This record gives sequence, C-alpha cells and structure tokens, in this order.
Amino acid sequence: MTQKTSRISGFHKLSVSERIDQALAFAGLADSDLKALFLDTGNLPAERVDQLIENAVGTMNIPVGVATNLLIDGKDYLVPMATEESSVVAAVCNAARQCYDSGGFVTSMSGTRMIAQVQLVDVPDPGNARLSILERAEEIRAICDDCDPVLVRLGGGFRDLEVRIVDAPSGPMVVTHLIVDTRDAMGANAVNTMAEKLAPHIESWTGGRVYLRILSNLADRRLARARCVWKLDAIGGAAVRDGMIKAYEFALMDPYRAATHNKGIMNGVTAVVMATGNDTRAIEAGAHAYAARKGWYSSLTQWEVTRDGDLAGSLEMPMAVGLIGGATKLHPMARACLQIMDIQSAEQLSRVIAAVGLAQNFSALKALATEGIQKGHMSLHSQNIALMAGAQGDEIARVARRLVELGTVRIDIAEAELKKLRDGGV
Repeated sequence: MTQKTSRISGFHKLSVSERIDQALAFAGLADSDLKALFLDTGNLPAERVDQLIENAVGTMNIPVGVATNLLIDGKDYLVPMATEESSVVAAVCNAARQCYDSGGFVTSMSGTRMIAQVQLVDVPDPGNARLSILERAEEIRAICDDCDPVLVRLGGGFRDLEVRIVDAPSGPMVVTHLIVDTRDAMGANAVNTMAEKLAPHIESWTGGRVYLRILSNLADRRLARARCVWKLDAIGGAAVRDGMIKAYEFALMDPYRAATHNKGIMNGVTAVVMATGNDTRAIEAGAHAYAARKGWYSSLTQWEVTRDGDLAGSLEMPMAVGLIGGATKLHPMARACLQIMDIQSAEQLSRVIAAVGLAQNFSALKALATEGIQKGHMSLHSQNIALMAGAQGDEIARVARRLVELGTVRIDIAEAELKKLRDGGV
C-alpha cells in the first residue's frame, strides 16, 4: 500500500477546486457534498479568498451579530460583532442598556503611534552605542520619513526615539525603538520598513550587529480608554455593586482569575476586531502583555464606587487597529461593518472597541455577582445544544426552553427531549 505524503509539489499553483480534490483524496474522502461545502465561500469571492491566504480551500463563516443600545461619546452606535459564542452580543446589549440613560460610555485615545524595534548585539560598549544612536535622532527621522512619504503627507511619520540596554544571557543588547505615528493604518508594514532601512546605519554607527527588525505588538503608545458609570438602581442595588467589586478585586490580585476575567473582555473586543477585518492576534497579544506590564498579570479594567454610591468602570488597553490595508479594505463584510458603525478613523474605531470591551466585562462581573455565569450563558447556549441534538424549525426553541426549565443543558438531555417532542410527549 502506498504511504500517504503531505509533500505535494506545486500545491499552491493549483486552483481552489483542485486543492480541495487533493485534500479530500489525501483524507480518503470522496464526498461531493464536502467539496460543495468548501466551494461555498459565502460573501467572500473565491478569487479574493485565494489572494488573502496561501493554499486556499475555502472559508470558515463566523456569525455576525449587532450590539444595540451603545451610546459612546454622545453618539448612538450599532456595533457588528463576529463571534461563535452566543452570549457575547447579548451581554454587550444588556450592559449598554443599563447605562444608556446615565450617559453611556466616554472614551479617549492616547494616539496612533506604533513601535518598531531594532535589536543590536555584539556591542563592546553598549552605553556608548546607546548615546551614539540617540545623538542621531534627526538623521533617523529623515531616514524613517523617507520610507513612507504618503504617511508623512497624511500627518504621520517618525515621532520619537528610545534606546534601551537589555541584559541577556549572551550579553547586553542595545534595542532601538522607533516611535511612529501610523494614523489610520495599523502600521506594521510601515514601521517594519523603517526598521529595515535603519538597521545598516545603526551597525555603522556602533560597530555592532543587527538581528531583529520588527514592530512590537505591545502598542502602549496607542492606548484606547473607556469609562462609564452605572447607576445603583439600574444594576440592582448596593449588594450587586459590592459583589461586582469583590469579583474585580479577585482578578486584580490573582492571575488565575485575571486570565478568565480578561478573556471575557476580549470576547467583546476580538468580536469587533474580527468583524472589521483587523488583526485579532495582534490585539490579543498586546492586551495580555499590557495586563502584565507591572511584573504580574492582572485585570485590564478598574472598578470603583463613586461618591454617589454608583458603580464606575474603566478600561485601558493597547488598540492597534486600522482602516487601511489587509482584510479591512479587501473583505466586503469588513467594509460593510465599518459602514454600519459610520467609522471615519482608526481612532474612532479603537474607542468604540474599548467601550464594547468594558460593557462585556460589566456583564460578566454582574452575572458572577448575582445568578452565576452559567445560568445566563447556558440559557443562550441551550439553542446550540438543541441544534446539535438534531432539532429543526420550531423544535429548536421548544427543546432549548425545556433544557432551561430542567436546569441541565446537555446534549444527551436535548436528544431525549427531542425524542419526546417528536413522539408527542412534549
């Protein structure tokens, strides 16, 4: 019997249809329905899929829902969110509704600056090398800005220079940070190009050797901030408020809790980032690195009691999103989502995303402090379980409702309830 091999010469040169045939044959599958599934690329044309990813064979469609009730900086928003988790959109809607009448969310942004790092090694005199680089700030500015005249014309470009000495097991490294205003672009390509262009100059100035020349996803010069006050009577009273504060303090002090606490924030953040065609991995990496900036991993949000006894929440986190380049411009659904929100700048989008993240955290903390996270989550998840059990049409709602009544949302229970329903027992 011939041994299967994943070494397929010229696979990238095949058409999408031919790649699907090869993949199905490799897996021993000859199901024409499977091929039809892969060929259905939804609202993204197959030729565009082939341009966006290497060795394309199809798309993975993610549900897009719209969060309502969001009042941000005095403006009403409907915010598209792409996620497979059923409770996420509902959580944002509920949190936003409970603060709408008290003014909604207030947001701000520290700027649109990104960092590129240039790593210099084998430097005999790192202190002297550091100063040699800093002395050439204006020369560095000219080199960087020459890389992207369009960015400079739009008001962006080189802004500042930092040089750090980092002690490593193999010896000290001199790390240069290029601080660049990338405006409405996420900025990876722009800052990476500048770092590449600058590298040989740094070598000639210092006598060291440059290795890495790459942006940092810890975009702490590009912080999005959101704050909001929830009135005591809107959230259920002092007991609920105090329970939410205790839940927050747990995340503030314990990294095991903080990981789940921040994951909840990212449920909302990542859903909007994905819906707008931005880089979810970059945002996730930056958020979690920022959460550990003090030397331990902690909460991205802060919760307090106001002088009037109400509940105040705030969120501050890196938000390197853009409107230029990549899927943001190429994916028709991403463009449509930006239009629904009437987004005019990367800064505006960042601020909306921060508000969504804070709303998500509010709902999670309130659920934990009151009914527990499972009840609300599972009442929504029950529909998914009913679908998995094979329910169709109005059976889905009836089986889901029955699971909630029983207080047990499991596939075996759903299958049993569906059988009863079809046998005329429900």
